[in-house]
Amino acid sequence: MDIRTVTATRYVTPLREGGSLPAIVEADDDGLYVLKFRGAGQGQRALIAELISGEIGRALGLRVPEIVYVNVDPVLARSEPDPEIKSLIDASAGLNLGLDYLPGSIAFDPAVTPPPTPDLAAAVVWFDAFVTNVDRTARNTNLLIWHRELWLIDHGASLYFHHSWNDYLERSQSRFPQIKDHVLLPIASDLMVADAILSERLTADALRAIVELVPSSWLGDEAALGGAEEHRAAYLTYVLARLQEPRLFVEEAEHARRQLV
Repeated sequence: MDIRTVTATRYVTPLREGGSLPAIVEADDDGLYVLKFRGAGQGQRALIAELISGEIGRALGLRVPEIVYVNVDPVLARSEPDPEIKSLIDASAGLNLGLDYLPGSIAFDPAVTPPPTPDLAAAVVWFDAFVTNVDRTARNTNLLIWHRELWLIDHGASLYFHHSWNDYLERSQSRFPQIKDHVLLPIASDLMVADAILSERLTADALRAIVELVPSSWLGDEAALGGAEEHRAAYLTYVLARLQEPRLFVEEAEHARRQLV
């Protein structure tokens, strides 16, 4: 498992619908990426959640745009007239995170967009319950339709346990009741069936390889933990513990689904 590294060469436009002011940038490989800034809002925690959750989704067979590391040089802001954007770029010097920009994609709208299959909906619900993603509601679906396929974006609000490391192992057993608000829950098939399939795909080796992708420069700043390696190990311990049976988040999701049937 590998993540490419690119260097941002041109700031194209801000995406102001995102609370952390992400932007579309051009990189030295001539690609366009949605750049998530380390200097924004929740800082590198949001980038870590984006990386770990996004790659877990990919390991489950879900469609997630390619994730890349993006080097940002403050010189990128030299011609930027907006002081907020300039400050954000200056505060994000170094390694950031980007997702492949999907040109021509449209936001999934449950009121007008043809729904995914029940089994795909169940897989997305299971995934979001596993990574405790609070940001996949009808109000803000964070789903795109691109080439007639469903793509998952914006996982920076997931893994919210890492905003406080007190009792994080106990919280790894969270039932995640917020799953009742998931936009795809009303059309999902049986979550217990999905669980039997998807849990087998997240092996310990797969999760370890995903956590290893987190750059050491984004770790080691938590007072409750030691240095970067202890910080990394804590993420791995959390996701492994969340996968252990009984998976209460699956029971919770299936209970919520049955209330809608």
